[in-house]
Amino acid sequence: MASSAVQQAMARAIALAAEQHPHPNPRVGAVIIGPDGRQLGAAAHVAPGLPHAERLAIDDAGAIPTGATLIVTLEPCNHTGRTLPCTDAIIESGIRSVVVGALDPDSNVDGQGIERLRAHGVQVEVLDTHSNLGRAALDLDPGYFHHRRHGTPQVILKVAATLDGQVAAADGTSQWITGPAMRRRVHEWRAQCDAVMVGAGTVFADDPRLDVRLDGYSGRQPRPVIVAGSRPLPPEARIWQRDPLVLSDRPIEIPAGELEVVEGDGTADCVDLTEALIRLGELGLLRILVEGGAAIASSLVNADLVHVGLLHLGAKLGMGLGRPLFDGTFATIEAAREVEIATAELVDGDLEVRWERRLG
Repeated sequence: MASSAVQQAMARAIALAAEQHPHPNPRVGAVIIGPDGRQLGAAAHVAPGLPHAERLAIDDAGAIPTGATLIVTLEPCNHTGRTLPCTDAIIESGIRSVVVGALDPDSNVDGQGIERLRAHGVQVEVLDTHSNLGRAALDLDPGYFHHRRHGTPQVILKVAATLDGQVAAADGTSQWITGPAMRRRVHEWRAQCDAVMVGAGTVFADDPRLDVRLDGYSGRQPRPVIVAGSRPLPPEARIWQRDPLVLSDRPIEIPAGELEVVEGDGTADCVDLTEALIRLGELGLLRILVEGGAAIASSLVNADLVHVGLLHLGAKLGMGLGRPLFDGTFATIEAAREVEIATAELVDGDLEVRWERRLG
């Protein structure tokens, strides 16, 4: 069997999985190829409780010939949850060769699936994480991998500012610092996340909907999450039409949605953000886009809870002090936080700088 057939099958499995949003379960795609390299069956996992990609691909293939190979983006599970173990389905199908894109860091899997397959005579190859397809398999579901490794969702912080670092004018106006193309980019990021989080101040200032509004988009909408403060939230806000999740350090009245009371962190009127993120992960929200404002951005960065930053710089100069990216005082250069700039991309005249904070 030519290696190109495996590569093509893995690329297809990744593409199939990328179309799905099954959190809290991982995105997984699977393709079965015959000994001649021809693709016989393919599928992706769609939602919790439904069959996993491996079982669906086996069913799609029908009669599986001797010498067939299963190509799957993630290590097959070996435990019984809402579905039966995928390792059972593979062993029973007669498949004796499996190529895995990435190991599953979930404690219920974590190498056990591969061990069981090999114990039953199945040859298993795991792609090198430094290869293009191995890296693509890891990058397929960053929220899932981050949550399973660290216990909290992946947090992406998006801020938009003028070239001289002002997120709004002194009177609070900020629409629009960036142009239409960059604003579409924000909606593309929203479509990749389980939730969009803002502080109460953003609800008052911008009355956002926090939804995905892209031409032709029919995918899953992210859950709006509001971190409440001391003021009652505005009852006429548009966000209430979208079943938001409200995080508060005390029981409060809300017009709609769901309230999650999270113990404070010892300061007045402040949710413990670490505990809040743990709760969001338990609710299956594994990738969170934070869109404002300066107070919640500062709190998350100071608590080392931001893993990816998106700085959207509009082609404008504020020419004075308006409102800065973060609350607080930059007292000394030694207080600056080191981050890694991953990419810088021009988007129709504006600039997206993506930075990251590496975790162990």
